[in-house]
Amino acid sequence: MQNQHAKNLSVLLLGTLFISTSGVLGKYIAMPAEAIIICRAFLASIFIYIFCKFKKVDLSIKSRKDKISFFLSGFLMGAHWITYFIALKLSNVALGMLSLYTFPIITVFLEPFFSKQKIRTIHVFLAILVLVGVYILVPEFSLENNELQGILFGILSAFFYAVRNLLVKEEVKKYNGSMLMFYQMVVITICLIPVLFFSDFTNFKSQIPLLVLVALLTTAIGHTLMVNSLKHFSATTTSIISSVQPIFGIIIAYIFVNEVPNFNTFIGGSLILITVVVESLRSKK
Repeated sequence: MQNQHAKNLSVLLLGTLFISTSGVLGKYIAMPAEAIIICRAFLASIFIYIFCKFKKVDLSIKSRKDKISFFLSGFLMGAHWITYFIALKLSNVALGMLSLYTFPIITVFLEPFFSKQKIRTIHVFLAILVLVGVYILVPEFSLENNELQGILFGILSAFFYAVRNLLVKEEVKKYNGSMLMFYQMVVITICLIPVLFFSDFTNFKSQIPLLVLVALLTTAIGHTLMVNSLKHFSATTTSIISSVQPIFGIIIAYIFVNEVPNFNTFIGGSLILITVVVESLRSKK
């Protein structure tokens, strides 16, 4: 039982590590946000489809109700990505990250509406601790009109992500995680087809290596591992533990682009790590 918990926790942390590459990759892909997202979703759907065929994963959807749920979770995932990119453009990476990481708190309060999970004081406390940790991580907190709009879009993005995770949590009981991710990527691609007519794709050829990386590593592998983790943990536990993502992002940025973390990074990072360790040990019980 202990070994199984360690294995499940390792899969969740590995998925979080791969998702964390999106910050560095997203920063260096020289294309508009909406163009990156449609390419990311389209390429990821191809990679996941090949994997599903190789593993002989059943891609059939059992009921009309599930089809609606699949569409909704895909739509919410796309809405989460788009509103997060808007938040980053209106404000900055720091404020965008801070507002997005309200999603563990949102998940704590929404999960009782989706399952028999009750609101626990410890979860509220840990989710707030994550937010404090991310607040300390941000280099500076200045607020102008655009930045306030950015924060509101970030919180909206967090809401979309929390609801999507709760929907997928219900579906992952019946379907394979890779199959769920495949349909979500297809829905995002179809919904973003209009982007092909108004966005700028002039840099597409030169950006293919980075687009393939963000589609394969960040999306196809990272998000699939995260979805599979919802089989073994509540959405609240998953969101709290995956809050280690900014720390992974900072480490990746330090290794690959030599962004040196400051003192606040260590303080904020330590708070998030304490939260993740506490929830990891608590979920073991």
